[in-house]
Amino acid sequence: MKHFFTLLFVSLSALVYAQQEKAQVDDIFYLLNPSDGTAEVTSNPLASGEVLIPETIQVGQRTYTVTEIGDKAFKGCKKLTTIVLPPTIKHIYRSAFDGTAFIQDKNLWKDGAMIIDGILLSTNKSIKPKYVVPADVRLIAAGAFENNKTVTNVVLHDKLTMIDHDTFKGCKSLTKINIPKSVTWIGEDAFSGCGIYNNEKKWKRGSLFIEDCLIRVNDDAPAKYVFKTKVPTRIIASGALSGNKKVKTITIPATVKEIPNAAFYHCAALEEVVIPEGVTKVGMYAFYECALLRKATMPNTVKEVGAGAFYGCVNLLEQNLPEGIEVIPKGCFFACRQFKKITLPSTLRAIEDGAFTGCVELEKIDFPVSVEQIGEMAFANCLKLEKVELPANLTTVSKGTFRDCSHLLTVRFPENLYAIDDEAFAGCLQIESIAFPKELFRIGKQAFMDCKGLEKVRFEERLNAIEDGAFKNCSRIFELTLLDNLEVLRPSAFEGCTNLRKVVFGKKLERIGDYAFSGCRSLQEVKMPLQLKEIGIRAFAECTYLTKVIWAEDLELEYIDQEAFLNCIKLEEPELDEYVEYGKNPFKGCKPRKDAEE
Repeated sequence: MKHFFTLLFVSLSALVYAQQEKAQVDDIFYLLNPSDGTAEVTSNPLASGEVLIPETIQVGQRTYTVTEIGDKAFKGCKKLTTIVLPPTIKHIYRSAFDGTAFIQDKNLWKDGAMIIDGILLSTNKSIKPKYVVPADVRLIAAGAFENNKTVTNVVLHDKLTMIDHDTFKGCKSLTKINIPKSVTWIGEDAFSGCGIYNNEKKWKRGSLFIEDCLIRVNDDAPAKYVFKTKVPTRIIASGALSGNKKVKTITIPATVKEIPNAAFYHCAALEEVVIPEGVTKVGMYAFYECALLRKATMPNTVKEVGAGAFYGCVNLLEQNLPEGIEVIPKGCFFACRQFKKITLPSTLRAIEDGAFTGCVELEKIDFPVSVEQIGEMAFANCLKLEKVELPANLTTVSKGTFRDCSHLLTVRFPENLYAIDDEAFAGCLQIESIAFPKELFRIGKQAFMDCKGLEKVRFEERLNAIEDGAFKNCSRIFELTLLDNLEVLRPSAFEGCTNLRKVVFGKKLERIGDYAFSGCRSLQEVKMPLQLKEIGIRAFAECTYLTKVIWAEDLELEYIDQEAFLNCIKLEEPELDEYVEYGKNPFKGCKPRKDAEE
């Protein structure tokens, strides 16, 4: 995730509620990525003196490997005199150390370069025109040579594995560089605006190659793009075809092993891609918003697909996911509106946030038993999905997983399901009945809100929490039995259940929350449990057919909040023990007591 991808990732995260976790360990701030167990050093504006970045950090019960120094992580830390970087670091953003004391320390510069712990962080104008990168340099930071006007020739050694984003961007005098066979990845804009890039003679058929690496393809390229080079293409640089408006079809050579991040980002004309055997990874946003893409053949050798890889490919019809893939990442097929079919591999263990959100034509999904996690909003707005049988190892249905799947008819839960999180099935209009598993402990906020076809709900004894608005506006539910383990009924839990006629409360219920049964106009009779202590604001407001509330003789009730029975026009105001306290007008709009009239 570098500068080009940061905005995209933030946008995607906002859409699917996928925010990275933050942590502070030993006065250093990090962004945590639970998906792969990595950590990025984030903004530390007060850092000073010597800062030691560890290889790993412990957060709770989990260990994270520190792999990135983020954008502006230590920018402007004028008192930061020393930084110690671990060998686990794979990326350093361009502005990570701008304005720090140690960057300005002339004693730390040698031959026009700042090298710390095997990482070349930056260069200046005192560099020699021909610069040989020292053999002990294992990593060159993003933008390390950016806008350096002095360097003309850079010699890279065969231990380097990557050329990061913006590394040689704007080096107008750079006319020569070697790319060792050890390099397997080239970042976005790594050579943009350099002398090689600006040399028109280096471009052939709309393509710029440096040795066996495709750096960039522009709109002069043919619509049917075929790699024609003296040596087989080994690397496609990140973003190489991004924004291309001309290429319609492309056959990637078998010598390429990775489709990098944003390789075909927003290729407006691209219709078909053949990915050859031997490719092991399709990177983040590789085909982001390729609106005309209908087919992207994926070989069995692919073992990893990046976040948002097919995001917004609105005409993609189907996709095969090879055996060996373990994770479908965030937003992978987000808004693939024509997507009708996918076969999930038996090796799959996780489907992350927003993976299939907005796949409105997706009719069926068969989960392999290996799946243990389905992320937030993973299948939200899959309008034609009718049947879901959740995998046996799933313990939690995440937030909004099937939200607004308006044609979903049946859901089968695994026996060991522990929780159904907030909004998990909100807006699933066609679900008629729900049988919850015996191990279910919690039903989250608005989990089944607006499930207007839901008639039958069966709860089990272990259920401990029905959260705010869990069944709000489920207008066809006609009967409820709440079992003994439930002590608190949260606000608006059954608000707007207009056909609800009968409620049986469990013996341990102590509180009925605000608006819990507000607007349940068909409710006729309620028997309050013995241990009930509190009835919340407007808990039974507008229950216009409520004619009878049975209060036990030894009722432990302590408080009835304001307008609890507002406009229960058929209910007579009760006479309760003197120790019961009242909020404002708890029986406003009810019938006055007969003895009060007399």
